[in-house]
Order: sequence, then C-alpha cells, then structure tokens
Amino acid sequence: MIERQLSQELQHAAAQIRLIEDYPEDGVLFRDITPVLADGPALAAVVADLAAHCPEFDVVAGIEARGFILAGALGVHTQCGALSVRKAGKLPAPAAAASYSLEYGEATVEVQQDIKPGARVLILDDVLATGGTADAARRVIEAIGGEVVGFGMLCEVAGLGGREKLGDLPIHVVFP
Repeated sequence: MIERQLSQELQHAAAQIRLIEDYPEDGVLFRDITPVLADGPALAAVVADLAAHCPEFDVVAGIEARGFILAGALGVHTQCGALSVRKAGKLPAPAAAASYSLEYGEATVEVQQDIKPGARVLILDDVLATGGTADAARRVIEAIGGEVVGFGMLCEVAGLGGREKLGDLPIHVVFP
C-alpha cells in the first residue's frame, strides 16, 4: 500500500469514517463511509481525488450500495455515465452475473446491458477487502463487453489479499 499525504479536505473526509466492530458479524471491523457521503465537502473531496487519480474512463460502475452513490457523484463530476452492479435479483433485465466469496459469506452480483461494447469502465466501491466483490464486478462488466480500466476505493483492509485478486489493473484507494 502506498503512503501519501492527504489534503486538509481529505483529512476532514477521513475523520468522518465510522468504525463499527463485529458488523455484519463477529470479528469484522466495518468501515462505515455513510457519514462521508452525508458531508458535502467530504464527498466533494473524495470525488475530486478519484477523478484526479483514476485512469480515463467512459463509464463508472458502482457496486451496491455505497458504490452507487460514489459512481453517481463521479459520473456527474466527469460528465460520464454510471452503471449499477447489483446484488442478484434486484435488476429487471440482468445480462450477466458472477458469484464470489467475501470475508463473511457468499454472494452474486449482476449487471444489465447498459453500456456499449468496448466502453472503458472504472469500478468503484467503498472498501477493498478480499477483492471478491470487485473481481465479480470486473467479470460481469467484461461479460457485457466493457473494458475494465481500474478500480477506485475509499478504504482498503490490508492483509486480506484484495489487491492480488484484482491482478495488474490500477487500484486507487483514497484513504490507504
């Protein structure tokens, strides 16, 4: 993980992250970014940081649920489109699905065919842990013809192998 100096605005945003022990199950330290999303200057700082440090993209894909908000905000900031990567059974016309393991269970994500083949896609989520969710998102984006150009995350849980699971694609973590 790369150490970097955070601007005053990003330090303010980082201070908003709430740590919740034993959620959603015992032994998990949950990083709740919803206070960052609720604070306009904090959200603006995070979005500007993602825009400045992520590779060029045509569409930003947000992973359910906090990733949706980040993707929408970054999409507006960069004037590109946003795509939802949803939990199974939430979309009216799923075109691709991928199952994965995460630190406390199993899940499946789906997407609709809402992008043009060859679109450059940046995948966003709140936390990179084991990398299972982000890897599944990559697989469904590729299954509908998107080219994943990288990942943007607010936080990272070190030591769980998330980066390794995502291979050589660029990964920008706002709060390393």
